[in-house]
Amino acid sequence: MVRMSADERRESVIRAALTEFGHGGYEGTSTEAIARRVGVSQPYLFRLFPGKRAIFLAAVSRGLSEVRLALEAAARDAPAGEERVHAMGAAYQQLISANPDVLLIQAQAHVAVAAAERSGDHELGRRVRGEWLEIWDAVHLQLGADAGETTQFLGYGMLTNTLVLMGFPAEHRVWGGFYVAVQPPPESEPQPQCAPQVREEVPDTRTG
Repeated sequence: MVRMSADERRESVIRAALTEFGHGGYEGTSTEAIARRVGVSQPYLFRLFPGKRAIFLAAVSRGLSEVRLALEAAARDAPAGEERVHAMGAAYQQLISANPDVLLIQAQAHVAVAAAERSGDHELGRRVRGEWLEIWDAVHLQLGADAGETTQFLGYGMLTNTLVLMGFPAEHRVWGGFYVAVQPPPESEPQPQCAPQVREEVPDTRTG
């Protein structure tokens, strides 16, 4: 039996955390559940990460990085202008359809940051905002450094998130204002397999 390296274990923890936190939220997810999904003990988990918050941030970072990379890849293959906008929008819809956890972790990050900010804890928000700004910067660059185009594109992206999370089917009239290229495919339901549980509680820094 081939033993996994520490880096491979770390990667498996991040993937597991993306799923667990995406479905259960920060407060609703225990480090025990993450360790169980990976097949390691909690003590080993904390040899890889200093605490629960660090695991959560790694999962959020991975989800947002996947969004950024998908948008950049789509932009590279499309000429500037409307065709690039369509390609980037379609790539995002394909990403969250294929991997709903990427969408769910975004929703959970918003809730966790809002709760932390209300409690006076600004560090979590600073970290997550930094990750999100990388998406904004990437989109801004690919759309010709046009702030208006960037705002419009990301605004449509946030509306996409809302419609998908609320479970609007692909055939519903609310999708009518979107480019055909970025509408969800008619043959699939544009909703995650499990709706996220959101709890407005302040993240701690160690175990769940």
